[in-house]
Amino acid sequence: MGTGKRGLLAAAVTVVCAVTVLGAPGTAFAAPRPTPSPSASTSSTTPPLPSTASNKDLELVRTKLEALYHDAAVATDAYNAAEEAAKKQSAEIVELAKKIVAGQEKLDDLKDRAGAAARAQYRTGGLPDEAQLMLTDDPSEFLDGAGRVLQGQRATKGLIGELTRTQQDLEQYSKDASAQWQKLEAGRKTKAAAQKKIEKQIAAAEKLESQLEKKEKERLEQLEAQVALEAQTAWLDTGVLDEINSAASVQGKKAVQFATAQIGKPYVWGAEGPDSFDCSGLTSEAWRSAGQAIPRTSQEQWKQLPHIAVEDMRPGDLIIYFADASHVALYVGDGAIIHAPRPGRTVTLAGAGSMPILGVVRPDA
Repeated sequence: MGTGKRGLLAAAVTVVCAVTVLGAPGTAFAAPRPTPSPSASTSSTTPPLPSTASNKDLELVRTKLEALYHDAAVATDAYNAAEEAAKKQSAEIVELAKKIVAGQEKLDDLKDRAGAAARAQYRTGGLPDEAQLMLTDDPSEFLDGAGRVLQGQRATKGLIGELTRTQQDLEQYSKDASAQWQKLEAGRKTKAAAQKKIEKQIAAAEKLESQLEKKEKERLEQLEAQVALEAQTAWLDTGVLDEINSAASVQGKKAVQFATAQIGKPYVWGAEGPDSFDCSGLTSEAWRSAGQAIPRTSQEQWKQLPHIAVEDMRPGDLIIYFADASHVALYVGDGAIIHAPRPGRTVTLAGAGSMPILGVVRPDA
């Protein structure tokens, strides 16, 4: 773990993990286990616990809770993605509506101009300008008229062309608006399905936890803390902190300051502040406060932001967890993170290695 001040800080984080249950009752994603498969949360209902649960029983409960909350996190990402898409599609529909209104006004004006030209022609006896020109005997009038005819022909051609283009634009705007409405409707269905799954998984987890007596709940929290601490210790024992020595950027410091100020606020799925957060809501708002817009969901943060080697990470970087990028936290230095763990928990400080790390991304790379 290194020597000197850095070694002391790293050791301090490990001690805090043990004493204050870093990443433990603060997270149901604590164990360095493979990502739970979908079947883990859709299996038959867990049978009622015996009156006095054994350690084996509690480990089964912990594993089941981990799977349920993991699936809720995945569904939350889907919900947030649908919410962001809906905002974007709604904004595009508004802009298209503005274009349709402006286009219709332009088309009406062009039609008025075309009508005026037709009325002017009618007043000259219905003869086109070319015919009237051929009937004149005055050479100078003929030459002047020739210029007017040429200008009139160009104006008429331009007017017809503009009318055609405006009508085509209106048709395209209408098609685009219709397509956006269809996407918006599909997104609403996706969002509703995700919400239903979130609520189902959380309800199942709460029901399972409600079967525990007070002492059993305390023992479960101790078990979660132990698993998280073991994972954090194993991560630190690799000597990873010996390599991590980069200082935070100016924006990174601001992001860390924001996240630190949110400690103690409850996790609420779909929330992005100011009173509650989900995991990616916290990280996206932390970086927004630092003046950097980043994707809303942990999966999109992993897909779109520049990847950084773990040994090169610095405070303010985002650590993405689990193979499906279903969780994200803000690295704050010295082997610690701040994150919004899961329903029933609050924004908390935890060990960066207390969950299986997928990778690190840097918003201000």
